Amino acid sequence: MPDEAALLVADVFEAAGALRRLGERTADAEGLTQARWQVLSVVSEDPLTVPQAARRLGVSRQNVQRVANDLVAFGLAAYASNPDHRGSPLLTLTPRGKTSLARLTDRAAQLHRTLFATIPEGEIRAARATLRRLLAELDRHEGTAGNR
Repeated sequence: MPDEAALLVADVFEAAGALRRLGERTADAEGLTQARWQVLSVVSEDPLTVPQAARRLGVSRQNVQRVANDLVAFGLAAYASNPDHRGSPLLTLTPRGKTSLARLTDRAAQLHRTLFATIPEGEIRAARATLRRLLAELDRHEGTAGNR
């Protein structure tokens, strides 16, 4: 009898890899990488410092710093003074960055509509609910892992 939980984990990893590849192709169509797209997206609503953006994305500060510097060099983002911390500027989108992000978001929405066209919305909602429960368990487990 197969271990359904192990099979689910394998499927999630496979889906994550396929979605990353799709994300890279989507970003590439706009002349970006998926990492640049993610950083643009995370600072799109409110400017953030690089460490704040890294925490939200769950990646290293160094990685976000490199990507942020690239975005600034390409004119898609800019550093703004941070009234709360002089040494840690806020990363914000430029008008060009907002336009680029809007095009990427629209392109991704079109792909998602095509990708999920044959899957009923109720099944998508149920899958999301299950994944959210799994993520909550993972968060709970990570919180207790250091206490062993």
